[in-house]
Amino acid sequence: MRLSFYLECSVPCGAGPFDPRQPHHLCECGMPLLVRYNLDAACKKGRSAMIMDERSMWRYSEVMPLLPGEAPVSLGEGWTPLVHAERLGRELGLTKLFVKDESLNPTNSFKARGLSAAVTRAMYLGAQVLSIPTAGNAGCAMAAYAAKAGLEAQVFMPRDVKTPFIRECELYGAKVTLVDGLITDAGRIAAETGGPLGWYDVSTLKEPYRIEGKKIMGYELAEQFGWRLPDWIIYPTGGGTGMVGMWKAFEEMSAMGWIDPVKRPHMVTVQAANCAPIVRAFDEGTEKARPWENATTIADGLRVPRAIGDFLVLRAVRESQGAAVAVADTDMVQGMRDLGRFEGINAAPEGGAAMHAVHVLREAGSIKQDDTVVVFNTGGMYKYIDVLG
Repeated sequence: MRLSFYLECSVPCGAGPFDPRQPHHLCECGMPLLVRYNLDAACKKGRSAMIMDERSMWRYSEVMPLLPGEAPVSLGEGWTPLVHAERLGRELGLTKLFVKDESLNPTNSFKARGLSAAVTRAMYLGAQVLSIPTAGNAGCAMAAYAAKAGLEAQVFMPRDVKTPFIRECELYGAKVTLVDGLITDAGRIAAETGGPLGWYDVSTLKEPYRIEGKKIMGYELAEQFGWRLPDWIIYPTGGGTGMVGMWKAFEEMSAMGWIDPVKRPHMVTVQAANCAPIVRAFDEGTEKARPWENATTIADGLRVPRAIGDFLVLRAVRESQGAAVAVADTDMVQGMRDLGRFEGINAAPEGGAAMHAVHVLREAGSIKQDDTVVVFNTGGMYKYIDVLG
């Protein structure tokens, strides 16, 4: 039998718990909702009995938002390779540098994880039309999983988004609306358009299930390292769902006795130098981030001037004694090239940014020679060929 789950406020504010058999987006107080499980049952069942013989993220389905009798909307997402980057490690003086290569997910990015979970839940909640504001990859993933589920997809993108993102969404049958401005403007227009029509909004952290797909990156890392965690996780951060999800995964695994209850990786959030609201908030010591004015970067996934879950990202970085690093666009491109020429890894600018952040932390003396370091390459470079010209 699958673990029971419910929803609670991320603050918490005193509202709830909320019944997952009904549609919920934000809490009554306006903050994101999080999924909670009956982890006591997991402790009794044991780790090996819970993990399915399934080479996708759904191998951990008992800590995923599925009710009895339900099957996921899946394209085989997750269980991506953890590559020991030995040549690049030697260049940096690191013996245990690894890359978690999310470019090998369906639709070529880590967004497949969150949208598989979100579309699955939306389908069982009776949604007919899904809506998403996106800078690119999330829209492609939502469109693909909506097509798999037989649901209508409405995608709202900034007008200056790269053409391959638009065409891929259309390939999966989505209706694409281009919006003047940034992803925040796309989110506003998506809500204004879809709200009165009853469209199901799968925006980052405005529904509680995308984080559940992203958290499985943490479960996979633990399993791939023999149920130990690395010393450092270097993660490019736009909306921050992956960072928040992995921190949640470590809490869950600790509660179930799967990992050391004390040891946690240092979590490093990486943003673009010209769109770094979370880095700025970290440096200023604030709990939430001010919106970033005039955000620009070649990394579409990092052009997020304000994330609704910024306080959750900051909490993970601070609780882990991690760091926040801003990276210039030129350094992102160099990081892409380094991952390609040293390791044969096809990296988007976001992955290049994470790679450059390792240089920064190594030069600062934060990362030591024998530390185990995991860099997340969150997507592939095919939609970014122009930045390599």
